[in-house]
Amino acid sequence: MPSTVLVLGSSGHFGAQAARAFAAAGWEVRPYRRGTDMGVAAQGADLIVHGMNPPNYHDWARLVPEIAGAVLAAARASGATVLIPGNVYVFGTEPAPWSASTPHRSVARKGRIRAEMEARFRDAAATGLRTILLRAGDFIDPDAPGGLFDRFMLGKAAKGVITTFGDPDATHAWAYLPDMARAAVELAAQRGDLEAFEDIPFPGLAFSTRELAAAVTRHSGRATRIARFPWWMMTLASPVWELARELGEMRYLYDHPHWLDGTKFTRLVPGFTMTSLDDVLTRFLHPA
Repeated sequence: MPSTVLVLGSSGHFGAQAARAFAAAGWEVRPYRRGTDMGVAAQGADLIVHGMNPPNYHDWARLVPEIAGAVLAAARASGATVLIPGNVYVFGTEPAPWSASTPHRSVARKGRIRAEMEARFRDAAATGLRTILLRAGDFIDPDAPGGLFDRFMLGKAAKGVITTFGDPDATHAWAYLPDMARAAVELAAQRGDLEAFEDIPFPGLAFSTRELAAAVTRHSGRATRIARFPWWMMTLASPVWELARELGEMRYLYDHPHWLDGTKFTRLVPGFTMTSLDDVLTRFLHPA
C-alpha cells in the first residue's frame, strides 16, 4: 500500500513540485484545499508537506504562526511527519557556509518570524512530533515563470543583459525546485530513521551574478552585460506597495556572500545528482 502525503500549498512553487515528485515516486498525493479542516484532511496521511505561505509576504507576522499552529495540530492528531521547505532568512549575515549549527541571528523581521515558527516544530519533537526541515536558498522554478531568477535576472538575457540585485560578485544560494522536490522524497522515505527534528541544508546551486553572466555567455555565444536592479523604484513604491517593502527588507541577501553546507545532506542522501547551472539555463533560454 503506497504512503500518503498531504500537500499544503500544492499550487505554490515548492508544493506543486513536491506533489509531482511524490506522485512520480509512487506516493498517494492528497492536495489540501485551503479553507477546509486541515486535521480532517491529514487523517491517514504519513507525511504533511507544509508548503503553504501567505502570497507576496502578506501579513507574515499574523499568518505564518497561525498556519503553523494548524499544521502542528493536524500532525499531532494524525501522527504524520511534517516536511517543511526552510529558507535562509534565519541566518542574517552570519559567515558562510551555513549549516544546521549556524546560529539564527536574523537581521530582518521575516527571518525572526521564520525562526520562531521553526522553533515551535523543534520544541514539538519532545512530544513525539517528527519534522524534516529541508533548508534552501532562493527558488528556481522552471514550471512556473515569473520568479526573481527568470523574470528579473534573466528577463533581458536575450538582449545580452542580466540583472543583479546587489554585489555581482557575491555568491548566492539557489534551489532548483525539481531537485529540491526529489530530495524531499528521498528524505521522506527515511523519516523513520531520522531524528525527531532534522534541520537539513540543501546545497542546491551557489553562484554569483558574474558567474551567471559567464554561463549565459556560453549559451548565447555573445558577451553579457550586468545591469543593476533599480531598488530606488522599490523604495519609492514601498509606502503603498507591500511587496516592495518586503523585498527591500531582504536586499542584504544579494550583497552578503552565502551558500549552504551540503555535508549533512550528502551523508543522508549519498549519490544525489544536482542539475547543473548550464542545464538550468537550457530550460529557460532554450525551452523545448
